[in-house]
Amino acid sequence: MKNYTTLFSFLLICSSAFAQPKPTELDKSPLDVSYLPSNYPLMKMAGKTKDAPIARVLYSRPQKNNRAIFNGIIKYNELWRFGANEATEIEFFKSVKIGGKSVSKGRYTLYCIPDSSSWTIILNKDNYCWGGFTYSSKKDELKTTIPITKGNELVEAFTMYFDDITPEAKITNLIIEWDDVKAKLPISF
Repeated sequence: MKNYTTLFSFLLICSSAFAQPKPTELDKSPLDVSYLPSNYPLMKMAGKTKDAPIARVLYSRPQKNNRAIFNGIIKYNELWRFGANEATEIEFFKSVKIGGKSVSKGRYTLYCIPDSSSWTIILNKDNYCWGGFTYSSKKDELKTTIPITKGNELVEAFTMYFDDITPEAKITNLIIEWDDVKAKLPISF
């Protein structure tokens, strides 16, 4: 009887070791992806392009939920990971220029230092970070400052997307909106 109890305990432990983990609950700040060109995934599925996209941004989308956002939960003059959860990542599939500075093809973590009238945008080479807890300015690839505008329309969910491309000039903007604030990061390629 003792052997059966030991065997049963052993099998119970083994089966729990191989049990599938439970899925995580639905995140309050879901992950989203924006491409440049914006319709790139559909173009690729339809066989209308074989080229890689120019860029994509992966970010989480926290909600305003009646909170004070800028100089509230997002403090002025402090590093912000853009969004929530994992730090936002931007990937360029070709070399681009931002703020007149060349940025090599690759994947970067995107940070911001917000202020009431402008934001300092940072591209950092340390990828796969959660939040801004491991940020090191020694790994910065680029820092540039962009103006912000305030609007009358409130944007509930933090949003990032690329403007339409100006084909002749090969210019776009990464649009960043949340609450009543809008910023445009000009990108040329």
